[in-house]
Amino acid sequence: MRKTTALIAAIALLGGLTACSGGTAASTAGCDPVVLPGKASAVITAPGKLGSAPKVGFPTPLYTETTQASTIIAGTGAPITAGQPVILDVTILNGADATPLQKTSYAATGGSLITAGKSTFPAVSEGLECAKVGSRISIVGSAKDSHRGAADAANGIGKDDSFVYVVDIKGAFLAKANGADQIPVNGMPAVVLTADGTPGISVPDRSAPKTSTVNVLKEGSGDKVKSNQFLVVKFTAIGWNSKTVFDSTWTDHQASVLQVGAATVSPGLSKALIGQRVGSQVLAVLPPRAAAVADGSGKAPADDAAVYVVDILGIAG
Repeated sequence: MRKTTALIAAIALLGGLTACSGGTAASTAGCDPVVLPGKASAVITAPGKLGSAPKVGFPTPLYTETTQASTIIAGTGAPITAGQPVILDVTILNGADATPLQKTSYAATGGSLITAGKSTFPAVSEGLECAKVGSRISIVGSAKDSHRGAADAANGIGKDDSFVYVVDIKGAFLAKANGADQIPVNGMPAVVLTADGTPGISVPDRSAPKTSTVNVLKEGSGDKVKSNQFLVVKFTAIGWNSKTVFDSTWTDHQASVLQVGAATVSPGLSKALIGQRVGSQVLAVLPPRAAAVADGSGKAPADDAAVYVVDILGIAG
């Protein structure tokens, strides 16, 4: 099956999904979608049960200059708002000739994770806004929103080709930490949030703690995090001395999945998150040894304490 580089980069496969923590969302009446229905999205047919691979049909060639989205199966869950990570299954075809490009596994306990709203893959991320959890929607993405208008002759994609996406929305997580504000701890970095939850971190003019130090900035009321669970998170990490961001999910408007206690997560960060509740925002200052990742994949500096601000948005499995 043909695959597009943009899609692979934008949608992270998430296996073993067992639970979703839905975030608070606006009512349908108060939700203003970025992507509207149109003649192109309305002609898509995709019969079949939600969560099973549909047999997608539409007249070809199908083009649109502006991305469109229509509802095929109406869900009864909360509407998706910008910033919410969403678990979905998706089938993607070239609108020019209905050639299959990619589809997810449609496994009962799996899915893919993408964050609704502004992103580098707007056809799907913006098309999700205001759709309800439990829905199947059709999106016809413009060439610009689907593949930046770049032809891919090897995969039979023309520069003006629209893509057709049939998306099953399986669940959604919090857009940002929503727990109760806690009293800051003296000597720890100060954190200021923008309206969408993006943290700005100010490090005090003093030496970093020599041992791992954790401060809960917002205390959530959701499930407690256990070792080896997959967490859906948003975070920013900076060096204490350099005051430079070395890793952040906020820069590309996407959430991330961390398996706490695994070799892919530093022991200091895992310890800081285990036992916390969904909806919490956690500030952790980790010396280099605690911030280092066992498998060598970490981005933390080897000669500087790492400062993490982590929003725990849900438990994925």
